[in-house]
Amino acid sequence: MPLYLGVMSGTSLDGLDIALIEQLQQPRLLASLYRPMPDTLRHELLSLCATGNDELARAALAENRWAELAAEAITHLLQREGLEATAIRAIGSHGQTVRHEPARGFTVQIGNPALLAERTGISVVADFRRRDVAANGQGAPLVPAFHQAVFDTGDMPRAVLNIGGFSNVTLLQPEQPVCGFDCGPGNALLDAWIGVQRGLTYDDRGAWAASGHVVPALLQRLLAMPFFQTQGPKSTGRELFNLPWLQEHLNALPPIAAEDVQRTLLELTSLSIVHALQAAQTDCREVLVCGGGAHNQTLMSRLAELLPGVHVTTTAHYGIDPDWVEAMAFAWLAHCCLERIPANRPSVTGAGGQRILGAIYPA
Repeated sequence: MPLYLGVMSGTSLDGLDIALIEQLQQPRLLASLYRPMPDTLRHELLSLCATGNDELARAALAENRWAELAAEAITHLLQREGLEATAIRAIGSHGQTVRHEPARGFTVQIGNPALLAERTGISVVADFRRRDVAANGQGAPLVPAFHQAVFDTGDMPRAVLNIGGFSNVTLLQPEQPVCGFDCGPGNALLDAWIGVQRGLTYDDRGAWAASGHVVPALLQRLLAMPFFQTQGPKSTGRELFNLPWLQEHLNALPPIAAEDVQRTLLELTSLSIVHALQAAQTDCREVLVCGGGAHNQTLMSRLAELLPGVHVTTTAHYGIDPDWVEAMAFAWLAHCCLERIPANRPSVTGAGGQRILGAIYPA
């Protein structure tokens, strides 16, 4: 019974998702654990997404803290489940993305996998994205291969939509290669704006956004970002979409109520997803949502309104909790690496070919 752990820490920076899977013909979720990100670590990781003083030392210290947090959470999960470290074949660790610029030939995920292996006594597979970038790919999204493995039943065109800090979509078309790409902001701007205005880390169920109104002038300016005019393969991150970018557009307009900005940002997320999906998969019949955005009721309702005739639901419809899909994917990617199975998809990332992803840090 091959067991793997997946550790996912996304661009939302809210915490670590840890999934324990059994990998037979299909991956099966056995247990899961969420560990909130301490505020001090969250703020430091966020600051590392932009240039600053003493970045190398700060990044090294931050990734040590990240690895210690992950190790503590993994130890707790194994104790809770009555498992020894020797029962786990490997940990698939995403690490924390602090820079993603494939156009310049690099992507950086920190998380000190050597320290994680040392603290847990379990082999770690990490650094999944750089091999794809080395092959002239975007290095993201990497989960479409996993989505294809678990959600492609071959009976209809469907999309798997992950809404984390940023949104990405996997297009599953019968008898066609899997496709996928980043759509644009997911929760990143929504979380950042409510953090500045109300001191909260996220907009619970999208309630604050629902209290506001879309401001067409602001929405038009935001949608004019050239990224939205391009087609996949493409990926994005905080390098393009961030609070200073939003503030620049707000400064060019008359004052706007804070809740109306939030509602407009939710519309930006919704429209960027729908426009990208409709351009790439005109006959889509079902959208399966995973990630934190699946809990934003206002966002889910808006997606359903914008996609009449399409069944918009969550991955729970197929038996996988939307909160754990990404962590499961990185556990599965660790399995692929150890079994020497290529796990990128050139039709998704634009890489020069299929590659085995990840670097192995033995226990």
